[in-house]
Amino acid sequence: MYVYDEHDHKIVKERVQQFQRQTERYLAGQLKEEEFLPLRLQNGLYVQRLAPMLRIAVPYGMLNAVQLRRLAHICRHYDKGYCHVTTRQNIQLNWPQLEEVPDILSELEEVEMHAIQTSGNCIRNVTSDQFAGVAKDEIIDPRPYCEIIRQWSTLHPEFAFLPRKFKIAVSGTVGDRAAIHFHDIGLQLVKKDNGATGFKVLVGGGLGRTPVIGSVIREFLPEKDILTYLEAILRIYNLNGRRDNKYKARIKILVKSMGAEAFASKVEEEWERIRDTQTLLTDKEIKRAKSFFTEPEYSQLVEEADAALVKSQAEKDKAFSRWLERNVKDHRVAGYRIVTLSLKATGVAPGDLTDVQLEAIAELCERYSFGEVRTTHQQNIVLADVKANELFALWQSLCEFGFATPNIGTLTDLICCPGGDFCSLANAKSIPVAEAIQRDFEDIDYIYDLGNLELNISGCMNACGHHHIGHIGILGVDKKGEEFYQVQLGGSQGNDASLGKVLGPSFSREEMPEIVRKILKIYTDKRIEGEEFIDTYRRIGIQPFKEYVYAKAH
Repeated sequence: MYVYDEHDHKIVKERVQQFQRQTERYLAGQLKEEEFLPLRLQNGLYVQRLAPMLRIAVPYGMLNAVQLRRLAHICRHYDKGYCHVTTRQNIQLNWPQLEEVPDILSELEEVEMHAIQTSGNCIRNVTSDQFAGVAKDEIIDPRPYCEIIRQWSTLHPEFAFLPRKFKIAVSGTVGDRAAIHFHDIGLQLVKKDNGATGFKVLVGGGLGRTPVIGSVIREFLPEKDILTYLEAILRIYNLNGRRDNKYKARIKILVKSMGAEAFASKVEEEWERIRDTQTLLTDKEIKRAKSFFTEPEYSQLVEEADAALVKSQAEKDKAFSRWLERNVKDHRVAGYRIVTLSLKATGVAPGDLTDVQLEAIAELCERYSFGEVRTTHQQNIVLADVKANELFALWQSLCEFGFATPNIGTLTDLICCPGGDFCSLANAKSIPVAEAIQRDFEDIDYIYDLGNLELNISGCMNACGHHHIGHIGILGVDKKGEEFYQVQLGGSQGNDASLGKVLGPSFSREEMPEIVRKILKIYTDKRIEGEEFIDTYRRIGIQPFKEYVYAKAH
């Protein structure tokens, strides 16, 4: 993973010192609230329902053991002993004291972390595939390009105050695990037959009040041109994006109003003007970025022997077998596996981690995965480089710390925003709905029979829980001061990107588990052999679900 140089350390340290002075002035009454607002936002600090919330950047989801231990220390000493993994791979603290935030940022700086541009109308944390570098379907490792974009965008003076927040995701695999269709800019790494590396460029995707699937504006962009092309896109947006209405300020609105073809034409025109500037990447710079993501010292393992051992262990222990089935993926290197630690145990807010768990993960990644982990878009943790012959020992440790729930990719591995329990924007609570659904579906055999199924929950239209792109999406809404929940069906975040359709009128919180059960009954009744929920939905449409749910519920 990327290691700071002297310039990085200097920039981040100066930023911490700057915010220390700004906070002191605000607390002393020398800065008005509206003056302090943009300053705190660009340092990741929000004011939430009950306390400030600090969002810590985790570029493309990568953390090391030293950083995990520092996060544990911060949770213990500055918060209430836990943190939260977000859908953009960042870490959030929900209970810091405002006057202590500069101290937290100083602690983070010491381990090469920060909260710069995790909020505000700027370019946010660059996200990617949690399996980058180890996935068997990988075309090109996206992490070096994520790091190049991160360095270019951090504190970029021209793009510090955009019309609205701006999010970029990069995918380097055949199967999209970075949701590139739903970002302001989505980049798909591609390789031509002649070996040339480049990007397919999508623009104008996003969720929130106006969900939109991004449009392809360039099928192939040479890798050396990526920064100049991004700069051209951002300039067109910065000049033409709406600033009079925050609900219409995202680039997706601009692309939709202009039309993707007209927008692309504007970008190409600007790009031709600037493409040979100093932001044109050189072979030397690309090589430098790639040098931080070299292959670890893998052992020479015998795949057949290790696979036989794992199979034997699984035959003797059904719980271990189930965990292997759902939480372990093949690795591109013989004798290794990719392991996902589930943060979706029933009774725990999805994505939450305690200080003790953070320290446990630090120890486990040092022992089993070269001292590194990845946070995921699905609010879990990945150990990317585990020896197959050590899986059983790892699983036993994961059971001890609550990470071995064998539900990755299933109904109960749901995405859930903090909702009304924390967020001042939320219309309804999300966490109690998630817990009620998890408790109602504890039969693991039934969950496995349902197959791969994505259920996403948001507490408001801002869609931090990505409800629009869940196979089943749940949105909290306010009806005359009471919390209700609208259901959507048919969303998908991958290569077959689609937006969910509203099932019908909303339901009370108490009804939600039963409503989900009825939706699933239609699926199990109507599916054909081997068909997953999204496939059945697309084949039969929304009407059978609507008729059954509302005929029985009202």
